[in-house]
Amino acid sequence: MRRTLVRSVSIAAVNPYRVYGTSKYKQPTVNMKVTDHIQQAKETLVSFEVLPPLKGKSITSIYDHLDPLMAFKPSWINVTYHRSETAFKKRADGTFEKVEVRKRPGTVGICAAVMNHYKIDAVPHIICGGFTMRETEDALIDLNFLGIDNVLVLRGDAAKNEASFEPEPSGHQYAIDLLKQVSDLNHGVYIDEDIRNGGKTKFCIGVAGYPEKHFEAPNPEIDLNRLKEKVAAGAEYIMTQMFFDNQKFYDFVKACRDNGIDVPIIPGLKPITSKKQLSVLPRIFHVDIPTDLSNEIMKCKSDEDCEKVGTEWLVQQSRELKAFGVPVLHYYTLGKSKVIANVVKEIV
Repeated sequence: MRRTLVRSVSIAAVNPYRVYGTSKYKQPTVNMKVTDHIQQAKETLVSFEVLPPLKGKSITSIYDHLDPLMAFKPSWINVTYHRSETAFKKRADGTFEKVEVRKRPGTVGICAAVMNHYKIDAVPHIICGGFTMRETEDALIDLNFLGIDNVLVLRGDAAKNEASFEPEPSGHQYAIDLLKQVSDLNHGVYIDEDIRNGGKTKFCIGVAGYPEKHFEAPNPEIDLNRLKEKVAAGAEYIMTQMFFDNQKFYDFVKACRDNGIDVPIIPGLKPITSKKQLSVLPRIFHVDIPTDLSNEIMKCKSDEDCEKVGTEWLVQQSRELKAFGVPVLHYYTLGKSKVIANVVKEIV
């Protein structure tokens, strides 16, 4: 149906990862850092990412989504965060009031619920947008109290009414500044200078990586330099943006290693399940879709057919990445737990 994504070269010759064994998955240990999960693994691990439920839905919507995936014993669950949105609500007198609307609850409670329900580690996304530094510190303290020792640090997207990202007053402009705040807490350094000998957190900090370059970076070299700065500032692993051509991931890993970035690099993976995504994903996430894949999707007569093509593509991607020796296969589930389950059952 399409070209093979792995080049006909020796994996051992190009693989910067250690190759994991083929033993069956075991129930992961809870309350571990992401890096500890990776270091102790004897096989390629699996992890999943979920969206918080819309306000008004109960936590059971998360459980219903995750239940089919728990059979694969993921090492952890990532929980995304969406910043508040600004809306204008009409008053009785005809004027409009500007209000902030949180369409989805925050990650703290969801992570706690997931850890308690499944006895599995949860990794909350921590973003710059919509938070002051003090609000960020409070959230991190709450996570620490709950025994959540992993965070994925991101700048986050611009608000829908903004042409470009704007931080909150007294908030962070860049992800590296947020990362440094988390690292400071790990060393017992708080915003209030009068706090002496403050309790030290122990967050394992992950950051985002972009095999096809962050869309705001002028070129791949500068993008890599920024990533290297984050690792130097305390990032312990990298989680990539989705991609659909494995060669771009391989090239990204090699570029990282050539530039002295030696932390684990985890590929982020997502299936294509509709024709609409052929235009939506490149526009929103700034990723390319291989011609072979887009051609097959365009031939489909229904979303069900698209889902079959997207599932087959992701299965092949996953197999090749596992053969390459990636430490973890991380799947963005985005409401498609059945599709992800169909993929993972072919891999484990």
